[in-house]
Amino acid sequence: MLSEPTGPLIFAHRGASAYAPENTLAAFKLALEQGADGIELDAKLSADGEIVVIHDQTVDRTTPGKGRVNQLTLAELKRLEAGRWKGEAFSGEKIPTLAEVFATVGGKLKINVELTNYATPEDGLPEKALALVRDFHLEDSVLFSSFLLSNLAAVRQVWPEAPVGILTHPGIKGLRNRSKFSREISPDYLHPYFLDVSQQLVTREKDAGRVLNVWTVNSRGAMRTLIRFGVAGIITDDPLLGLKIRGER
Repeated sequence: MLSEPTGPLIFAHRGASAYAPENTLAAFKLALEQGADGIELDAKLSADGEIVVIHDQTVDRTTPGKGRVNQLTLAELKRLEAGRWKGEAFSGEKIPTLAEVFATVGGKLKINVELTNYATPEDGLPEKALALVRDFHLEDSVLFSSFLLSNLAAVRQVWPEAPVGILTHPGIKGLRNRSKFSREISPDYLHPYFLDVSQQLVTREKDAGRVLNVWTVNSRGAMRTLIRFGVAGIITDDPLLGLKIRGER
């Protein structure tokens, strides 16, 4: 069981992505070295059904390749360079599988697995991800999150006690997921955008027994405000900054 710090947990968004290429083993290992309490990552399926860790629906932004992730096999994805865009020091980094992430940092920090099959919501990703968590015996340190309520419902169908967090879009678009309705799917966690978080929201959700992990927080002022509000977790590109601000208390 991982120990709990005083103050909000600091989750490294896509790993320590302010310092290393996002969603790579380098970024996740760096987050661990920097002392983050957890990491957040993006999981989706390759064309041949392997769980890979990459944010976008295409490989275009973070690799020299082109095409949709779900139309490329794992072998094709593994041929792509995924680190050099962040600097030559990261040359050779590849798109990792979720299994590789679990093997590298599993059990050493908390892992927030965002289920990002938004283009293919019935592809079986939630069940496959849950099976992998169980294979690695990481039930005590993995949290599932998604904007898609059906993903979280699918996890709960197999594992009723699974920790699942509803992600909410900014502003009006996220109202439904921030409403009482969403408690039917996730009585445990709410993951709102930081600009939508107020003291009233934090108090209301705490009274309902729900944990707030807030994304994506990269400024000192916003971190200090959220800590004052009493949020449970801060998801940030810069875990070093988050740890520093938390330490001010």
